[in-house]
Amino acid sequence: MALQNIGAGNSDDAFYRYKMPKMITKIEGRGNGIKTNIVNMVDIAKALARPASYTTKHFGCELGAQSKFDEKTGTSLVNGAHDTAKLAGLLETFIKKYVQCYGCGNPETEILITKNQMIQLKCAACGFVSDVDMRDKLTSFIVKNPPEPKKGSKDKKALRRAEKERLKEGEAADDELKKIKKDIKKKGSSKEGSSSRKKVGSSDEEHNSPPRSLVAAQQEEDTEDDVQWQTDTSMEAAQQRMKEQLTSVTADMVMLSTIENQKEKKPKATVRAHNGSRTALATKDDTKTKNEKTYIEKLVEGMRENISGMDANQFQSYLGTLSGSSSQEVMTALYEALLEGVDKGFAKEITKKTSYLTAAFGQNENSQLLLLRAIEEFSKKPNPHAVKEVALVLKVLYDADILEEENIMQWYDEGIAGSNIDSAVWKNAKPFIDWLQNADSESEEE
Repeated sequence: MALQNIGAGNSDDAFYRYKMPKMITKIEGRGNGIKTNIVNMVDIAKALARPASYTTKHFGCELGAQSKFDEKTGTSLVNGAHDTAKLAGLLETFIKKYVQCYGCGNPETEILITKNQMIQLKCAACGFVSDVDMRDKLTSFIVKNPPEPKKGSKDKKALRRAEKERLKEGEAADDELKKIKKDIKKKGSSKEGSSSRKKVGSSDEEHNSPPRSLVAAQQEEDTEDDVQWQTDTSMEAAQQRMKEQLTSVTADMVMLSTIENQKEKKPKATVRAHNGSRTALATKDDTKTKNEKTYIEKLVEGMRENISGMDANQFQSYLGTLSGSSSQEVMTALYEALLEGVDKGFAKEITKKTSYLTAAFGQNENSQLLLLRAIEEFSKKPNPHAVKEVALVLKVLYDADILEEENIMQWYDEGIAGSNIDSAVWKNAKPFIDWLQNADSESEEE
């Protein structure tokens, strides 16, 4: 069976992993009863992860003809004689509207129907949720005939329920065992008490019963051994002890002298000097950060000017002249200069300027990690769209062979293991990381 890439924009990509069978049609009947049979509609719909009734109904809506899909036989019929090329073009519009992600263009999406009867596409690669235009004729049919939930999700829910039930049963069994052990201990202690009482009653009082005074003294010694003695060294406790031990006049004189000594011991000059040094250090740190900020800003301005007037080869030679800057500073400034003035659509803007990133890669062996850290730093800016489009940017750079999976996973693992684990960057990058791992497992299985 001949295969083709899903989506007309990916037709020239020989390594594209998402494929579907080429459409095969057959004209049946004559006159008013003529119909077009899409022979392999079931296989096409399976490759698109959509019900075959959706695609068949889409053809009928777009052509203004009656269409029918038989669930038992898997036959897809559209009234009238229609060319294969025409139907293939209509299938392409269906893929763009109801299959491909509106953010990254990946066809690995799932149809969701909200409580407000709105249709959305959730992408498994970048996590983007696309809103489908509800003015399309097919939307009402999809809302009335929602897609069946995946079997895997049902199995997972059943396993989770069974696991919870097992945990509850185990906890109940543990509680019963604890109760049984307590009952056994109580019974044993009661038996020992009764037996000891019998023995004491039957024994001779003259030989075995010790004097009560000795028993009381022994109990006092045991309690004194368990007590931990501690001296209260606070000012109030010291005053109280002095008043108890001395006369009132002597105690007042001693307390007055101790208060004056404590006042003299306070290092006023030291505190002032210490506060002065702290303010001086803080001023130095502030000036240092201000100088660093102005340096990075100057570096970004210089790169922006050169990007507008140089091609990639000339820009690479310009980067070689920045010897006074670290590799990370250069990459951070370059990424910021490429996206200067952009509020949305960072992934599309990066796609246009990948040649400048490639030119910067020749400067350092760890250029991919430097770029990933620059993306992380840029995503922390106040612009809310910067952090939301982290997955889209990573997907674009991964598809362009600028970033490799090994370096992406290393950067992500270091990020979630570091002190900045609560950053929104890792939360928004996680859908792409999960998709990357799932894609590897699927390719290994194939």
